Amino acid sequence: MSFFSKFFSFTQELAMDLGTANTIIIADDQIAVNEPSVVALDQHSDKLLAVGQKAKLMYEKTNNKIHVIRPLRDGVIADFNACEQMIRGLIKMVHSGRRLFSPSLRMVIGVPSGSTEVELRAVRDSAEHAGGRDVYLIYEPMAAAIGVGIDVNAPEGNMIVDIGGGTTEIAVISLGGIVSNNSIKMAGDDFTADIQEYMSRQHNVRVSERMAERIKINVGAALTDLTENAPEDYVVHGPNRITAMPMEVPVCYQEIAHCLEKSIARIEQAVINALENTPPELYADIVKNGIWLTGGGALLRGLDKRLTEKINIPFHVADDPLLCVAKGTGIALQHVDDYTFLMR
Repeated sequence: MSFFSKFFSFTQELAMDLGTANTIIIADDQIAVNEPSVVALDQHSDKLLAVGQKAKLMYEKTNNKIHVIRPLRDGVIADFNACEQMIRGLIKMVHSGRRLFSPSLRMVIGVPSGSTEVELRAVRDSAEHAGGRDVYLIYEPMAAAIGVGIDVNAPEGNMIVDIGGGTTEIAVISLGGIVSNNSIKMAGDDFTADIQEYMSRQHNVRVSERMAERIKINVGAALTDLTENAPEDYVVHGPNRITAMPMEVPVCYQEIAHCLEKSIARIEQAVINALENTPPELYADIVKNGIWLTGGGALLRGLDKRLTEKINIPFHVADDPLLCVAKGTGIALQHVDDYTFLMR
C-alpha cells in the first residue's frame, strides 16, 4: 500500500463474522481482528473501556463501576448499544495506522440463517452506525460453505452443520441458495452451561462460565470411548457449593461426554430433520459428498465419528472450523457483484 493510498483511501472493505463468542474481521485478504465478542462499559456513562480479549479478562471479575457485556446471545443482538460500541471498537483495531480521516466502509457480515427481519435490521443498523456505508449480509452456513471451499453456485447439494457459540446452523446448499435450513439455539454456550450445571450437581463445586469453557476445551468430548487422542484429565479448582471451602476435582472426558449427551442429541435430531426436508436428488449428492462440520463446536472430540455412526453419512470436520465463516465472508467480499445471494 503506497503512502498516498494509506492516507487517502476513501473506502475500506471489511468482512466480518459477528459471532456470539468471537468476532473475526478480515481486511485485505487477511485476518485483521480475531477477538472474543465481549465489551466493557462504564456503568454510569456507557463509555467504552475495553473490547475483545481485554474485556474478556474482566468478565465475571468486575466491580459495580464496570459493566462487562456479551452483546450477542443465541446468534442475535441482545444489547444494541453495546454491540454498536463493540463493532466500532473492533473496526478501530483494523486501521490502527494513522489516517487523515476515517474511510467509508464496505462490509459483508455473516448472520444466522434463522434470523428474522428485525434481527437482520439490527445487525445492519449496528454496522451502519459504526461507519459502514455499503453493508451486505450473508447467511452463515452459506459463508461457511464458501470458506470450506465448496462451489456454492454448482447444481449440486452440499450440507453444512455450523455449530457456533449461540446457534447451530444446518443448511443444504445448491445453486447459490439455501434449499432447506434448520437453525437451532443449541450450541457451544449450551455445552458450557451443561458443564457448569453438571459440576455443581455432581461434584458440588461452583465453576464460572469461563472455567466451564476451559473444561470444554480441555476435556470436551462427544463419545465416551475415544480410541485416539483421548485427553488427560483436567483438574478443576473452585469453591465447594455448600461449605465454600476450596476444592480440587479431576474431570475426565467420559464425564463431559455424558453430561453433553442431551445437547448433542438435539443437534443430531436437527440434522435428521433437515435431511427429511431435502429433495431426493440433493440427498443423493449429500450422501456422496458427506456433510461438513464447521464452527467451534466441530472441535468437540469425536463429534464427527458419533454423527457418522448415528446418521450413516460421512461427516468431515473442516480444516480450520473456527475461521470457515470468516474466510467465506472474506471471499464473498471480493465477489460482491457475482454472488446474487448477498442481502443488501
